[in-house]
Amino acid sequence: MIIKAEQRNTRQTSRKVRLVADVVKKMSIVDAINQLAVMNRKSSLLVLKVLRQATANATNNFNLVLSDLEIDNIVINDGPALKRWRAVSRGRAHTILKRTCHVRVDLRTKKEVEPTKIVKKEVTKKVEEVKKESEVKEVKKTTVKKAQDAIKLDRSKSQAANLQGSGKGQANKLIQSQKKGSK
Repeated sequence: MIIKAEQRNTRQTSRKVRLVADVVKKMSIVDAINQLAVMNRKSSLLVLKVLRQATANATNNFNLVLSDLEIDNIVINDGPALKRWRAVSRGRAHTILKRTCHVRVDLRTKKEVEPTKIVKKEVTKKVEEVKKESEVKEVKKTTVKKAQDAIKLDRSKSQAANLQGSGKGQANKLIQSQKKGSK
C-alpha cells in the first residue's frame, strides 16, 4: 500500500529542496526525521513537515504502525514562477523569477499489510449511532407534541372549572373547542 502526502506551491527553489531530499531518500523514517531535524537548511524543515504529514496519514487513516512503513519516494517538482522586475541603470529593468516547488512524499508498507478492520468497524458503529440518534430525535418530537397537547387540555379543564360558577354549558363548549383545536 502506498500512502502519499504533498505540499504544493512552496516558495523555495526545487534545486535547493532536491539537495535535502536526496540525502534522506534511502533512509528509514526514524533516521530521516532525525537527520532532517539536524540539517541546517531551510528546505529541511519543508521536507520534514511533509514526511510527518505522510506518517500521520498512515497512522490515522489506515491504522498502520510506523515500524511497518518505509520511504518509497520523495519527488520534488517545479511549481509556477512569480515574475518580478528590478530597476537597473538607464531606465531599464531586469526580470526576477521567484521560483516555487511541489514536494511529494510516498510511503509504502514493508510487507503487504492491510489496513485493520477496526477502522471499518468504527465506521459502521458511527453509522448505527447516527441512525439511533435520528430515531431518538423523532421519538422526542412526538413525545413533546403529546405533552404539549396534554398541557393544552389541562389548561382548558382548569379554565372550565373556573367557568363552572357561571354555567356548565359554557365550560363544556370550551373543552370541546380545545379538543378540536388540538387535532
